[in-house]
Amino acid sequence: MGYCKQQEQEQEKMMKQVWVHGPIIVGAGPSGLATAACLSQHGVPSLILEKSDCIASLWQHKTYDRLKLHLAKNFCQLPLLGFPSNFPKYPTKHQFISYLESYALHFSIQPKFKQAVQKAEFDTITGIWRVQTQDQEYNSRWIIVATGENAEPVIPEIAGMEKFNGPIIHTSVYKSGSEFKNQNVLVVGCGNSGMEVSLDLCRHSAIPHMVVRNTVHVLPREMFGMSTFGIAMALLKWFPLKLVDKFLLLVASFTLGNTDQLGLRRPKTGPIELKNVTGKTPVLDVGTLSQIKLGKIKVTEGVKEVTRKRVKFMDGQEKEFESIILATGYKSNVPTWLKGCDFFTKDGMPKTPFPNGWKGENGLYTVGFTGRGLLGTASDAVKIAKHIAEQWMTNKDCNKSCNSHVILLEKS
Repeated sequence: MGYCKQQEQEQEKMMKQVWVHGPIIVGAGPSGLATAACLSQHGVPSLILEKSDCIASLWQHKTYDRLKLHLAKNFCQLPLLGFPSNFPKYPTKHQFISYLESYALHFSIQPKFKQAVQKAEFDTITGIWRVQTQDQEYNSRWIIVATGENAEPVIPEIAGMEKFNGPIIHTSVYKSGSEFKNQNVLVVGCGNSGMEVSLDLCRHSAIPHMVVRNTVHVLPREMFGMSTFGIAMALLKWFPLKLVDKFLLLVASFTLGNTDQLGLRRPKTGPIELKNVTGKTPVLDVGTLSQIKLGKIKVTEGVKEVTRKRVKFMDGQEKEFESIILATGYKSNVPTWLKGCDFFTKDGMPKTPFPNGWKGENGLYTVGFTGRGLLGTASDAVKIAKHIAEQWMTNKDCNKSCNSHVILLEKS
């Protein structure tokens, strides 16, 4: 009886195993879609596993209503298919989602939804990747990690948070300032999200107080009627990085004024150099600074402690708040499911720096971990598809050769 039961269990396990002829892509965000599209261009099939019920779940479920792309659309399009010509220079979140849906439709990309990868590990004996979800085990020679840098919200530890009477939410669940009308709201974080949420609250008659814990570069979104990022990219082709940074800061100082006087101290390292070294993105101002100057958005120092109704700051001040919003960013979740792999740091980022972090060993690839947004995603997707396509064609040629040899032997 025991032997029969063991056989049944083995058979059941085999039935739950699925062989994927091309690569397994984990994540159906822009990174996963771009890589699948590039692979299809080379005639390589792939399978996307997505834990949510839709593509680009971060954009669809965890972004605020007023969000627009921070960079001009020509720096945010995916390979092989650009944005519609009637889209504005800075598409809204809903326009970007519709673009991604059209992209998936155009390339016939059909992810398997509600397949949360629980464990992925390379089998050294068989030379294949075993990717386990709650339903099945998927096997392939290649795995592409496309879950990105923004897979899970970062929740900071602040003394007394559990005592606070009002709501404490992360920006991943924030939708609109209309829910906070006439409230004193503490916004923890001063990156692009913190700045935009503060502006949104302000425009809905809330009174936001934005916590600035560290130094931050704030640049105008446009200079001379052109995208600041576009100008920087163009100048870097001709001039040294430090000179470009000096130019950006000079124009920023002329157009925005001295941000230090507003409580937004600039780092000593220039904005582009800092981005390249640490991955910290400069803030592109879309109107928040003018509201800070008018006193409608208050800038505060770091939080020391939270009580039932009040917040104590590092400078000794205290203030009463009805709500707290954590604009504290996101992190990678790769270490929670990718096992037996030394390619990633404990923070879930490739150890190999850009531009070579897209390729690991044993058929492991990563896309969307460059710290360079959608432009970096597009670059990685093209490289990965080309590299896998070369292996794919070699295998096909080998199989054809082997099959021809068998036929000749049979005839003789």
